[in-house]
Amino acid sequence: MKIAIPSSDASGLDSRIFPHFGRCPFYTLVDIESGRVAILPNTSIHFGGFKSPPELLLDKGVTVLICKDLGEKAVSLFQDAGIDVYIGARGVVKEAIEAWKRGELEKPSDEYVCEGHR
Repeated sequence: MKIAIPSSDASGLDSRIFPHFGRCPFYTLVDIESGRVAILPNTSIHFGGFKSPPELLLDKGVTVLICKDLGEKAVSLFQDAGIDVYIGARGVVKEAIEAWKRGELEKPSDEYVCEGHR
């Protein structure tokens, strides 16, 4: 299982979680089974690329997105791509992964509206 977390820099597990997943400069990718960490620069359509963020992450084998928050449309795009979304992450990447493992992050509900879109 490979997890993606929008990150503010390329420092891996110590990177701060970037508050807006689509405009983050990097995604930190963590393979839960192997423990491998990779840094993926965000080359999505938000930065002049040709792929949406879900397409970019799907190409890297991501099955879970952990983030602070994201809009309803983005939730649908990730779900349609087969990527599970968990919200409520705070702090740095390693803290978010531990919170996810403990079951402290939640999946957006059907009535979910992110903080920035209320």
